Amino acid sequence: MNLSTHIQSIDLKSIFMNASGVYCTTQNELQTLSNAKSIGAVVSKSATKDPRLGNPLPRYFETPLGSINSMGLPNEGYEYYARYADFHQKNCPNVPYIVSVAGLYLQDNLQIMSELSQIDGISAIELNLSCPNIPNKSLIAYDYQQTQKALDLVSKRCTKPLGLKLPPYFDVVDFERYARLFSQYDLAFITSINSIPNGLIVDFETETVAIKPKNGLGGLGGAYIKPTTLANIHLFYELMDKKVAIIGCGGIENGQDVFEHILCGASAVQIGTQLMKEGIGVFERLATELQAIMKQKNYDSIGDFKGKLKTIV
Repeated sequence: MNLSTHIQSIDLKSIFMNASGVYCTTQNELQTLSNAKSIGAVVSKSATKDPRLGNPLPRYFETPLGSINSMGLPNEGYEYYARYADFHQKNCPNVPYIVSVAGLYLQDNLQIMSELSQIDGISAIELNLSCPNIPNKSLIAYDYQQTQKALDLVSKRCTKPLGLKLPPYFDVVDFERYARLFSQYDLAFITSINSIPNGLIVDFETETVAIKPKNGLGGLGGAYIKPTTLANIHLFYELMDKKVAIIGCGGIENGQDVFEHILCGASAVQIGTQLMKEGIGVFERLATELQAIMKQKNYDSIGDFKGKLKTIV
């Protein structure tokens, strides 16, 4: 069963990649990911202008149905991920390297985009407009005017294939207006979705919140968010030009979950919470499970069923 795909002009031997934020902060982690079986591309930790330690611990907590986190963008700074690109190109030339960018200020993003665009070993840039866990910072992607302003300026600085990491949207009107906005720019992909903001998980045994930052509020991931993820993938697939690939992210635990992401319109998928729980072997397991489903359904490639979700008539 063929699991290859493409994101604009970028060929991927497999549909699988990590979600930014998971197992991708250091060079060793990125290199290990690149050598994982069934991986199609690797995504760096969302990079800010300067290195960040992130929010205080504990800032990540797992449950049977997923996770909650308020990491606060701990990363080594964009120059670190820029330097890694040369090593990656020499040692992992067949695995595209995508750098995630999350400058705290618009001017930071413009500087980062300009500099990263000059580096050959970077295949694409994912602009993170959706980090919900920075104190006193709102999500840019929930502010239409700020999103438009950012895209106007960033699209002029970025000469690499450009993608957007988006938060979940909930109102059909928002899907329609943001789809029209995104269609005005030469985007290679959108990644949908980041974690659902401002969830709260209680540690039953201690009767406290599960994480420290923001008095316990954090982004939800894992099985909790899968239905929201599928809705976002499906609606953006229906509303946007098909030249813009959708990378599905949220709630993938098994091969059926992957199948449903693709059925709703995803060209590739990112794994976050399950990668944290299981380690890099998750990609091979998911690939094996997906291929078994495809064989059962007589599908030879993901193009045979991508975006072909049926409605009830």
